[in-house]
Amino acid sequence: MAAIDPSFSPDEAREARRARRFTRINKADNWFRVIGIAWMTPILRAIAGDNPAAQMREVWKLLGVPVVAIIAFLMAWAWLAPQVQTSLGAVPGPAQVWEQAVVLHEDAVRKGQSEDAFYERQDERNAKLIAEGREDRVKWREYTGAPSYYDQIWTSIQTVFFGFLIATAFAVPLGIMAGLSQTANSAMNPMIQIFKPVSPLAWLPIVTMVVSATYTTDDGWFTKSFLTSAITVTLCSLWPTLINTALGVASIDKDLVNVSRVLKMSTYTKITKLVLPSALPLIFTGLRLSLGVGWMVLIAAEMLAQNPGLGKFVWDEFQNGSSNSLAKIMVAVLTIGIIGFFLDRLMYALQSMFTFSNNR
Repeated sequence: MAAIDPSFSPDEAREARRARRFTRINKADNWFRVIGIAWMTPILRAIAGDNPAAQMREVWKLLGVPVVAIIAFLMAWAWLAPQVQTSLGAVPGPAQVWEQAVVLHEDAVRKGQSEDAFYERQDERNAKLIAEGREDRVKWREYTGAPSYYDQIWTSIQTVFFGFLIATAFAVPLGIMAGLSQTANSAMNPMIQIFKPVSPLAWLPIVTMVVSATYTTDDGWFTKSFLTSAITVTLCSLWPTLINTALGVASIDKDLVNVSRVLKMSTYTKITKLVLPSALPLIFTGLRLSLGVGWMVLIAAEMLAQNPGLGKFVWDEFQNGSSNSLAKIMVAVLTIGIIGFFLDRLMYALQSMFTFSNNR
């Protein structure tokens, strides 16, 4: 911390310290907004003595109102749920859904322990064979037990990021081309307008047949169901990034373009030093939209492709038809929503690190 100028009076020194506190709070506010806890800023301001009454009103608006709304939603859910009867019984309320969330967690812990025990037994057996000089009998097998709920969550996250990265690798260069060239834009625009509205359920049979015909190995890096789901995500999620990238590139200040011509920049230098930095805010907006679309598409793709993620979990519980299936499906729905929120916050954090955009 910087020292206070000894020539300052006590009041001036106090004001200087107060100003530094508010500077730190303002800097922290940027990250509070990124991770979705903007209500921390007025609390810190109130503690620092900045009109506590006004800051508490801000806390109420940013934190109190959402909390009250959530409580009201849970109360309405708990009251209405028992009144709706389905083939599996009454719609589960919050208490029943929480109970099944605990059951899924405990089941995941048990499966994790079983997997650890399997690998421990395998390591002990192989170590014993090696010690006896029978290395030729050593075998390493993968655990083949049913995946836990957490394993299925992780599979879905891996799948959506794989598809999203493929989409980004195609969408950003194509968007730059469309933004820089009217000819390229005219060539791509009809395809974008035709394919952008296509549902993942329409893409999935085509992708399934293509993957089955071209990916014939059984011991590759990826399973067919994983590739089918990821490619379906790619086909549905690349459009927001492509469109926003093209728009961002086309919106670059014409004076900057003229400067690049005067300086006789090469195409590569122009793109890396001028185009990308100027278009980054809109590119990241497209990336956030693409990741959100990909996450929504993924669940439907996993249901039909039987990729062992959250989509398959929902489908299996629907097919199972037990008395607890509906509550477990609701746990999955809430999980999907919460993960979607954190994925958006992750992309916004990256956007905040690389751009000066105030978009949220």
